[in-house]
Amino acid sequence: MLVPVAGWIRTYERRWLRGDLLAGVAVAALIIPKNLGYAGIAGIPLENGLYAAAAAAILYGAFGTSRQISMGPSSGLAAVAASAVLTAGIAGEDDVATFVAGITLVSGLLFLLLAVLRMSWIARFLSQAVVTGFLFGAAIDVVIGELPKITGTDADGSSAFEELRSWVGTWADADPTTLAVGATALVVAFGVRRVAPSVPSALVLLVGGLLASALLDLEGHGVAVVGAIPSGLPAPTVPDVGLLWDHAGVVVTAAFALVLIGFSQTAGDAKVFATRHRYRIDMGQETVAQGFANAGAGILQGMPVSTSLSASSLNDHSGARTGLASLTSGVVVVLTLLFLAPLFTGLPQPVLAALIIEAVVMGMMNIAEMRRLARVQRVDFWIAVISILATLAFGVLAGVVFGIALSLLWLVAVTTRPAMPQLGREPGTTMFRGLEEHPGYERFPGVAVVRLEGGLFFATTEALDERVRSLVEDGPEPLTCLVLDCSAITFVDSQGAAALSELATLSRENDVTLRLARVAPGVRRTLELDGVVARIGAEHFHPSVDRAVTTHLAP
Repeated sequence: MLVPVAGWIRTYERRWLRGDLLAGVAVAALIIPKNLGYAGIAGIPLENGLYAAAAAAILYGAFGTSRQISMGPSSGLAAVAASAVLTAGIAGEDDVATFVAGITLVSGLLFLLLAVLRMSWIARFLSQAVVTGFLFGAAIDVVIGELPKITGTDADGSSAFEELRSWVGTWADADPTTLAVGATALVVAFGVRRVAPSVPSALVLLVGGLLASALLDLEGHGVAVVGAIPSGLPAPTVPDVGLLWDHAGVVVTAAFALVLIGFSQTAGDAKVFATRHRYRIDMGQETVAQGFANAGAGILQGMPVSTSLSASSLNDHSGARTGLASLTSGVVVVLTLLFLAPLFTGLPQPVLAALIIEAVVMGMMNIAEMRRLARVQRVDFWIAVISILATLAFGVLAGVVFGIALSLLWLVAVTTRPAMPQLGREPGTTMFRGLEEHPGYERFPGVAVVRLEGGLFFATTEALDERVRSLVEDGPEPLTCLVLDCSAITFVDSQGAAALSELATLSRENDVTLRLARVAPGVRRTLELDGVVARIGAEHFHPSVDRAVTTHLAP
C-alpha cells in the first residue's frame, strides 16, 4: 500500500493509544535538543533542524512500515551536509541553508527514483565496515570542529588534522568563562548518561544551559549564545535551482552518499524492530517513506533525515505500537516551533557544542563494533580504519566517496578471487571436505578434487582457469582425473560455460579426465544449451563427488 497509514488506522485498537502518545512525546523531548545540535553541525539555522524533524516524523509515520522507527536528522547525515557545503565553497547563512535543503530534496527524489525502479538493493554496496569507519571518522571531525566553541576561540584548516593543530595553537587565548561553561556542560552530558542512562542527557543539558544563561547572565560575561530563533512554521519552497546547478557535481555526490548511508541505517534498524515484534516490513515502501521524508524536509528548508537508533529504541521502550507514535512526535515538534522556539535564544554556544559532542561520540563512535571487526575479520577492521583516516584527511564527503570506492573494490576483489579448496574424503564416509582444515582426509593417487565456491561467470573464469592449470600442469604429481565439485555454483553465464569448454580441452591435451559433480539443474541446462555437456561427455557428470572419484578409480 502506497500510504500504509490508511491501512493500519482502520484496524487501530484503543489499547494502543496510550503507548503511542506517550512514546511520541518522549521521543520529541529527546530529539528536539539533539536536532538543534544537528542543525549546528550542518551549519544551518537551528530552527531548520526542527523543520526537518517535524516533516520527517509526520511523513514517515504516514508512509513507513516500521512501527517503532523514529525518523529525523542524524549526526552522520549532518556531517555529510556540512562537508558538501565546505566542498562547494558555499558561504552565507542563507545560501548554506538553501544548499543543504537542496541536497536534502535531491536525495529524497533519488530515493523515490530507486523505489520506482525497484533498485533499493543499491544501498548494499556500502559495507558495514565502511559505514562504521566513516561514522567514526566523521564523529572525530565533528568533535574537532566543536572544540573552539568550548574554549571560545577560533580554528581553521583544510582537514581535521590541520584544524586540530590550529585549535591547539589557540589554547592561550581561551576565554575562562566560556571554557568553564563548556567543561561543565561536557561533564553533565557524559555524566548523566553514565549515572542515569534512562534520563535524556540532551534535554537535561538544554534546560540546564538555558537556566544558567538566564540566571548567571552568561552572555553579559562574554559567553556566546545561539541568538534569535523565530517561532512559526516555514513556507514550503523549492530551493534555489540555480545555486544547486552551479554545484551539480557536489549535489549529486552528496545526495547519493546520503541515500546510501541513510538507507543502510534505516533498513537495519527497521529489520531489528520488525523481528523483535514479529511483523514484516516492506523495504520497497521504506524507500518510498525515506524519499517523502527527505523531499518534505528539503521543501520545508530542513536537512537530511534518516533513522535514529536511540530515538527508535526509546520509541519502542515507551510503548509505540503503530505509526501514530511518529505522527505524535512530529506534532509535538510543530507545537514547539509555534510556541517555544524563542526560548532557545539564550542557549550558550559551548552548551550546544557539548550537546553535539555527546551526540556524535555516543551515536557514531562504535568502539564495540571496531573491536568486533578486529576479532572476527581483520580485513574489515582495516577497511574501517582506512575509512576513518580518509575522512579525517580529506573531509567527510570525500571520506564517503572513498568508502564507496573501497566497498566496490573489495567486492570486486572477493568476487573475482573465489575460494577453490582442494578436497579430501573423510575416512569411512563418502563426505569430501577441505584438505586445509582436514589434512588427514583421504587423497587418491592421480586424482584432484576442487570446489569452486561461487558463481561461474565472467568475473571468476580467470581464477578458475589459473587454479586448474596449477593442478594440471604444475601440480606436485601427475594427474589422471580432475573432479570439479559444482555444488556451490549457483549460476553460470556464457563466459563461464565457455571457460568450462576450454578446461575440457586443456584436460584432454594433458591426458586428464574432467568430471563434474553435483551440478545444479539450472547450471546444467545452460551448459547443455552451449554444447558443453556434449563436449565433456554426459557420462562425466555425477550426482556426488564420491561417485565421480569411485567411477574413475573403478577397474
